[in-house]
Amino acid sequence: MNQKHDSLELCIRQLQMSAVIAYPTEAVFGLGCDPDSESAVTALLALKHRPVEKGLILIAADYEQLVPYIADEQLSAEQKERMFSRWPGPVTWVLPARAETPRWLTGRFNSLAVRVSDHPDVVQLCSQFGKPLVSTSANLSGLPPCRDADEVMAQFGADFPVLRGETGGRLNPSEIRDVLTGELIRQG
Repeated sequence: MNQKHDSLELCIRQLQMSAVIAYPTEAVFGLGCDPDSESAVTALLALKHRPVEKGLILIAADYEQLVPYIADEQLSAEQKERMFSRWPGPVTWVLPARAETPRWLTGRFNSLAVRVSDHPDVVQLCSQFGKPLVSTSANLSGLPPCRDADEVMAQFGADFPVLRGETGGRLNPSEIRDVLTGELIRQG
């Protein structure tokens, strides 16, 4: 067994137990957890010192994984075309959330930020876990985002579950856009 496969198996088990993990994304390492586990999301928010009101991003292997959380039926063909023209890839879209989507994901909003990634480790992780992950940069409050597994362990401890892999090499976090208006919310 190689180190990457072992770390993937470990991370899947940790996700199934509502733990928080770290994994490589397009630009930095992300912290992630099961979006359906309030205890996991609460633990992630506590690690980041992030208020629940800000809302979170879900990252997925494909669009179908996001459908249970978003109000897909509210999107026009043109809006979907705009979104799909940039996916998979490092663009996060803000979409209307389903009424039943937990507030621990949406925060104070009636929308949810989502991304279909083209990073092979993210795709494999979400595919094997069978659903999207909460995704926020892996860093403690006030520290820069981690760009490799060693930095994750330096900030979060040697026993923190990390998917071994490389980031996609991008310098900036994902661009964020509103799917309804096309408006740029955060430059990528």
